[in-house]
Parts: sequence; C-alpha cells; structure tokens
Amino acid sequence: MPPRRSWRTAYPARMPDGSALWLPLRDLGETAVAGLIANQTSFAVQDRLVGWLAERAAPFGADIVVGLPTLGHAVAPALARALGHPRWAAAGYSRKLWYEERLSVPIASITTPDSRRLWLDPRVLAWLEGRRVLLVDDVLSTGRSIRAGLALLAAAGIRPVAVAALMAQTTRWRAGWDPRLPVVSAFATPLFRRAADGSWVEDEAWTTT
Repeated sequence: MPPRRSWRTAYPARMPDGSALWLPLRDLGETAVAGLIANQTSFAVQDRLVGWLAERAAPFGADIVVGLPTLGHAVAPALARALGHPRWAAAGYSRKLWYEERLSVPIASITTPDSRRLWLDPRVLAWLEGRRVLLVDDVLSTGRSIRAGLALLAAAGIRPVAVAALMAQTTRWRAGWDPRLPVVSAFATPLFRRAADGSWVEDEAWTTT
C-alpha cells in the first residue's frame, strides 16, 4: 500500500473542475480540519464556489434561501442571486425588540463553542410559509449549526427541501442525519490526524465521499 500523503500547514482541496484550492489546516489538538472563511475569499473564488453550489442546489427548486450567521450570510445572498431569487432571508444572533422567544433556539459550532441563541425575524415568516426553503451555511462540519438552523425553521413550522454549504468539512455531520433531507456542497474535505512527525494525514475513518 502506498504511503498516505501528509500536509503541514495547508491542504489542496479538490474542486469540481479538477483544480485545487489551498486551504489552511486548523489545529484542533490531535485532529485538524481544512479551514474556509467565506468572507475572506476573493470574489473570483467565491463566484466559482457559489456557481458550483448553485448547480447542485438548483434541482431542488427552492423558492427562497435562508442563511445562517455569521459566515452563511456571506454565501446565502450570492447563492440566492445565482438561483434567480429576488431576495433571501437571514437568521441572526442579535435579538431585535419585536422578535419572539418562540422563534429562537440555542446554537454552538466548532468555531464558536459557547452557546448563544439563533433568532428568526417574525416579519420574514410570510416569505417562507408555503415556500420551498433552502437552508444555507458556509461550512458543514459537526452539524451543530445546521441542526440549530433546522430546529429554528421547525419552530416556525417550516421543513426545508435541502441543505447547502460551500464546503462539507469531514463527514462528522452525517451521524444521526435524517436521510430524507438532502445535503449538497460545492466541495468536501477530510478530517486529519496528527502523524508521528507532527504533520497531518487524512483520517481514513472520515471519508468525503
């Protein structure tokens, strides 16, 4: 068996057209993940990623996109425009005076482990009710953020037709996932384990297929 390739500081993520996007490796201790910061990508890179994501999301026939904070807000409006939508809806962390407690859920993520609350403005419910909703985030990693988004939509009586993210970061999010809810991403990256020499190797237990 050929030796597995190892990486030190960055990883060449394979794109749908066969090209590679070099992403920094985020050290989590004994494991690492490839990092993508949606609001730090160039317009050229973002346009290509959103274009690929739009191609994969289009078959679900969504009428409106709901974007999760914070970095999902860098993706959702671009994706909505690429899908030909006139607007998008934003979930947020900040509570306005007219928000309702019933339209909020706790949320934590791999990059923001401290729990806070996710809110949906009751004024946008009319945009979503009876519509085909696509839930969008920048990265799908452990699945905690996207599950909070699903819980928020459920509190509003809405079940999305699909979930979309620029990057599927490992397959950890699949644990306990409802197979009836489709997920699409522009590309995927694996989980990494620390090698004896301090470099990072792909963890065979977490494939991206």
